Amino acid sequence: MKNNFTKWVNEKVVPPVLKFVNFKAIRALKDGILYTLPLLMIGSLFTLIANFPVKAVTDFLTQNGWMDPLNQINGATFSIVAIVAVLGVSYQYAKNEGVEPFACAVIALSSFLALMASTAPTPNGKTIVPNVIPKTWTSGQGMIAAIIIGLLVGWSYSWMIKKHWTIKMPDTVPSGVSNSFAALIPAAFILSVTFLVYAFFHFVWNTTFIEGIYKLIQTPLQGATDSIWGVMLYCFIATFFWWFGVHGGTIVTSIFYPILLANLTANQKILDAGRALTIANGAHVFTDQFTAILINMTGTGCTIGLAIYMFFFAKSQQTKQLGKLAIIPSIFNINEPIIYGTPIVMNPFLFIPFILTPLVIGLLDYWLMSIGVLPLFSGVQVPWTTPAIISGFILGGWRLALAQVVNICISIAIYFPFIRKIDMINLANEQKAAKAK
Repeated sequence: MKNNFTKWVNEKVVPPVLKFVNFKAIRALKDGILYTLPLLMIGSLFTLIANFPVKAVTDFLTQNGWMDPLNQINGATFSIVAIVAVLGVSYQYAKNEGVEPFACAVIALSSFLALMASTAPTPNGKTIVPNVIPKTWTSGQGMIAAIIIGLLVGWSYSWMIKKHWTIKMPDTVPSGVSNSFAALIPAAFILSVTFLVYAFFHFVWNTTFIEGIYKLIQTPLQGATDSIWGVMLYCFIATFFWWFGVHGGTIVTSIFYPILLANLTANQKILDAGRALTIANGAHVFTDQFTAILINMTGTGCTIGLAIYMFFFAKSQQTKQLGKLAIIPSIFNINEPIIYGTPIVMNPFLFIPFILTPLVIGLLDYWLMSIGVLPLFSGVQVPWTTPAIISGFILGGWRLALAQVVNICISIAIYFPFIRKIDMINLANEQKAAKAK
C-alpha cells in the first residue's frame, strides 16, 4: 500500500509540481522577489532601533531628533519594496530568456509608475499634492501589481526582442548604444499599452490600475492566506513535498512569499502611522517572520525534537553520531543533515510527525496571536540563521521567546516516540551485526 501511494505521488503529483516550480513566470517571481531581502534586512535593523523595547532609549532618540533619520531609512527600504519587486521580476524574466535584462527592468519600472496615481493627499486630507510618487503604492500595497507588471513586461519585452522587433545597429556600434536602440520599439509598444490601461481605469472606474489590483486581487489574497487554512496549507505543502525529496520550501516560497511580504509591510505601515499593531487595526498574523521563526523554527518540519533526542538520548551509535553532526546546524535553522541523514525523506516512521509538528505549532501560535496572547510581527526581520529564543526575543520580547520554548517542547513530544522506534531498530541492527562479527 505504501509503495503504491509513493509511486502514485512520484508519478502523478511530483512532476506537475516540479513543472509549476520551473515555469518561466514562477522562476522569475521566485528569483526576482529575492532582491527585496537586503533592503528588508537592513531596514529591519533601523526599524528595530527606532522601536527599541526600552522606553528610555526611544525617549532619548526622540528628544535628540534621531527619529527622523531612522525613519528615512525605513522609507527607503520597506516603502519601496514594490519598486524593487517590479525591477527584479522583469529583470530575471528577461535574463532567463537570454535577452538584455536591464532595459526590460527600466521599461517595467516606467510602466509601474505610469499606472499609479501621481498625486497624494496631505495628512489632514484637505489638500492634494501633485507630481509625487506616493509611497503607499510603492510599498507592500503595490506588491501584487508590481509582480503582475514585472511578469507581463518581462514576457512581452522578451518576445518582441526574440521576434526582432528592434532597430538593428551596425556591428561597429558599442553594445550599450546598440541595446538602447534595440529597446526602442518594445518600449514604445509597452508604454503605449500602459497608456491605454491607465486611461481605461481612469475613465471607466475613476481609479488606477495599481489601486484596482490591490482591491480586486491583493486584499482577498491577503485575507485568504492570513487564516488557519493558509497556515495549514503552507505547513502541509512544505513538509509533504520535502518527505518525497522535493524542496518544499521552494514551492511554498513561490506561492506564499509575495503575500507574506505584503502582510509584513502592511503591519509596519500600521506602526508607522502611530497606531497599535492589533487585529482590530487591520494587522496580519501570518507574515514571513511567522514562517521563519515559528513554523520553520530549526528548519522545515521543526525538527529540533529529533536533534535533541539524537544528541542526548540515542542508544544506537548511528543515531547518536547523526545527533552530534546535526545539533549545531539545527540550532541555526539548518536541518538538511537530519532530513537526509535520518533520513526523513521517504521514511514511513517519520511521515506523520514531520507533517504534524509544524501544523500543531502553526495553529497554536496563530490562535495565540489572534487572541492577543502573543505579539504580532512588525516589519523587523532577523537573519534566518538566528537561533530560536534569540530570534523570538528580538522580534517579540519574552512572550515570543517563551512561545519558541513551548514549540521546542512540542517538537520533542511529537517526534520522541517515532525517533525512539527508529533508534531501537538501529540499536538492534548494530547488536546483531556485532554478535555476528
